[in-house]
Amino acid sequence: MRNRSLITHLRHIDIAMPNFAEQRRFYTELWGLTETAGDTGVSFLAAKGSPEQYVVRLREDAHKRTDLIAFGAAGADDVDTLTTQLTSQGVQLVHEPKTLDTPGGGYAVRFFDNEGRVVEVSAEVSARRHRKVEAREPVPVRLSHVLMNSPTPKATVAWYITHLGFRLSDTMTLGDRGEIMWFLRCNTFHHSFGIVRGPHAAFHHASFEMRGIDEFMRGTGRMQRLGIERLWGPGRHRAGDNSFSYFLDRAGNTVEYTTELEILDEDTWHPHLFDLRDPTNADQWGTANEMDEFIAAKSHNDVDPGLFTAPPM
Repeated sequence: MRNRSLITHLRHIDIAMPNFAEQRRFYTELWGLTETAGDTGVSFLAAKGSPEQYVVRLREDAHKRTDLIAFGAAGADDVDTLTTQLTSQGVQLVHEPKTLDTPGGGYAVRFFDNEGRVVEVSAEVSARRHRKVEAREPVPVRLSHVLMNSPTPKATVAWYITHLGFRLSDTMTLGDRGEIMWFLRCNTFHHSFGIVRGPHAAFHHASFEMRGIDEFMRGTGRMQRLGIERLWGPGRHRAGDNSFSYFLDRAGNTVEYTTELEILDEDTWHPHLFDLRDPTNADQWGTANEMDEFIAAKSHNDVDPGLFTAPPM
């Protein structure tokens, strides 16, 4: 059974870690996000060009984990409809739809995906007053997409298509190793979410959209001058046609600056298979350092200890 998509967009990614102060400083002073709310051991971080109340939530915890991935719906009725569908399909809820007490409020349901990640779908969240990011300003405009590692990737891709109505945009392959990366969309952006074949379930990377190529390159250069470990890039992907520069945050999560992510025509688009043995499928420009097993292993990340365990907030 495939549901009509009730998901409109990606809202935020919430992560926890022991080194909270370092992470907070990384995302605010170095990466370019703005703290809009917070309390002891928690910080809500917005992108300057986004109406979302926050695109990243940091939470101090004894263990590093992904707290949740949050998506938007058009209205409260859609949240209720989705909840009914999920319940009828045997999806385990974290909680029934209820009013949120996070910045901007709203109405949301939370549930576990097939591998135990917590997913939130919300509506009626108040928009944040934001501003246009100016030319040459190297700060994120919005959260672009989030990818997750999965040891059972085909089942996980099928779960998001079946239960949440995501559509497959493109798939990356690696010769006789087969399919290794799946890009999923919930609107006309090429992807807002994706799954990567990995040794265990874990956060793969979060990507932040910059104003344009100049701002993307300025942000990339700023991070390099600050001595932040660069994993891969700058380059330009084939799938999604977006630019990329990948770095590691202070907890070892991979984060990306990107821009110009492809916008698709839903009526004419057909998914492609791109083989990474052709280097132009990984980087059309040919400017990035070569992707190797060492770099890939960094984005495999640590085993997530929070699977099938709801975060405390």
